[in-house]
Amino acid sequence: MKSVTEHPINGRWPAANPEVLQLYSFPTPNGVKVSIMLEEIGLPYEAHKVGLSDADVKSPEFLSLNPNNKIPAIFDPNGPDGSPVALFESGAILLYLGEKTGKLVGSSASEKAVITQWLMFQMGGVGPMFGQMGFFTKFAGSEIEDPRPRERYIAESKRLLAVIEKQLEGQDWIAGEYSIADIAIAPWLKALAFYEAEELLGLDSLPNVQAYIARFSARPAVQRGASIPPRD
Repeated sequence: MKSVTEHPINGRWPAANPEVLQLYSFPTPNGVKVSIMLEEIGLPYEAHKVGLSDADVKSPEFLSLNPNNKIPAIFDPNGPDGSPVALFESGAILLYLGEKTGKLVGSSASEKAVITQWLMFQMGGVGPMFGQMGFFTKFAGSEIEDPRPRERYIAESKRLLAVIEKQLEGQDWIAGEYSIADIAIAPWLKALAFYEAEELLGLDSLPNVQAYIARFSARPAVQRGASIPPRD
């Protein structure tokens, strides 16, 4: 397959410019990782809004690109081996884009290892735990009478925040220089306001985390990428 126009995804989300990278996403903490990354590295792309309803993410067209039916996903017509690359999983996409452009993944093997470590910290910890915390505090899970699930995820979210607070002591970014680790972690920290969990998790007692969120949010590429594709 040499062009996105030959891919089933194009039947539902047609590419206006098949020569550039195609992003299929929605502005959630996971979704904006990729749009922010693309804005940071300046790679031309075209964004398509894929809603979170089953009508979109479980459609045959989207499943042809991501069998795990989750945003985001990409189709890059200009893969590093001269062939198109189709990818899902936000962490894998960040690594791919960083390696493709040589940006935001470190310049030495040691730097790359540390950055990847913190990327995995987000993928395996921050994202899943914060997401469950939000479900059990703001959404349908908050109606469950048994307090144990809610208490578990609140406690784990607090523990993860303490790890981040300590890591940020004396430095602006999670792995030293600004990197894909920050693009992965910071959107989930920003989501705490959406979950109405800042007071619950004691964010006011975490000055490094607060400053980090503000620093990240002030970046022009973050401001652009945070609303791509637009919700409406």
